[in-house]
Amino acid sequence: MIKRAVLALTLPFAGPTLAEGISLQSPIDCDLTSTCYIQQYMDRHPTAGVRDYHCAGLSYDGHLGTDFALPSTADIQKDIAVRAAADGVVEGVRDGMTDIEYTPQTAAAVENRECGNGVQINHGQGWVTQYCHLKQGSLAVRTGQKVSAGDTLGHVGMSGRAAFPHVHLSVRKDGKALDPFDPDGTLTCASPADSTLWADPPPYRPGGLISVGFSDHVPDFAQVKSGDAKKTRISTQARTLVIYGFGFGIRAGDVMRLSITGPKGQVIAKDIVFDHPQARSFRAIGKKRTWHPWPQGDYHGNVSLLRNNAVVSQSETKITLR
Repeated sequence: MIKRAVLALTLPFAGPTLAEGISLQSPIDCDLTSTCYIQQYMDRHPTAGVRDYHCAGLSYDGHLGTDFALPSTADIQKDIAVRAAADGVVEGVRDGMTDIEYTPQTAAAVENRECGNGVQINHGQGWVTQYCHLKQGSLAVRTGQKVSAGDTLGHVGMSGRAAFPHVHLSVRKDGKALDPFDPDGTLTCASPADSTLWADPPPYRPGGLISVGFSDHVPDFAQVKSGDAKKTRISTQARTLVIYGFGFGIRAGDVMRLSITGPKGQVIAKDIVFDHPQARSFRAIGKKRTWHPWPQGDYHGNVSLLRNNAVVSQSETKITLR
């Protein structure tokens, strides 16, 4: 996440004039229709409100880029590549910052280095892209190096001012931040943007489920975000059986519908209504067993995120109790 100020990497400039114009490729080597997702877009609201290029709330006040996110902090270890979005010359790099969730307690440690480990590329004709929050020790390029679209710059991390693992992409023309989904600024809420810098525009997901899973207790949010909440084995002697859903882009009035069905039919089902917007949130339901063990066999979990009675996202999971 990058606040309203442009936090450029203050490193030596080395960028000759390249081809006029720019066409962007995805900066993350991950499927944005399923596994990964865009958590936040550039804030298009001119005052204190928040508005993404779809005139929805997938942003925060003053956000000047696009955040391409991993499902959990554990996924940092998968070394998901950050790719150059276009041909250019590297004009700045930074490495050596720890991958740790940003909190008020860590703010002082990242002051003036909010981008974390990052890369800045000059594409000529005033075009610049910046890639933030890369994994410590993963940078694969150096200042002055020529890169082609799709080249690996490093891996997705959580360094700097980052509350979740992602790569923040900023696009600037002559020093001004532009929204790659609507670079000419013609967006109105009455009609969608008719221009883009993307060669193949990433899909717009208005919110959805990041992960679902079974547990033998109600997990805390830290376990859900880290990817540690999901159990792969649960005993028939477990005191409680729980299903949880982790979602993004939550709006007030959204409903998370959760259910567990076991070998002998439905175990539990419940709808939970969100009373305020949340960038990321999880909900869980569970049932305590009686003095009898849980029946052996397969248990199916189903989680849906609904908005205005329509399904925004749905996911299923299964676990075998023995």
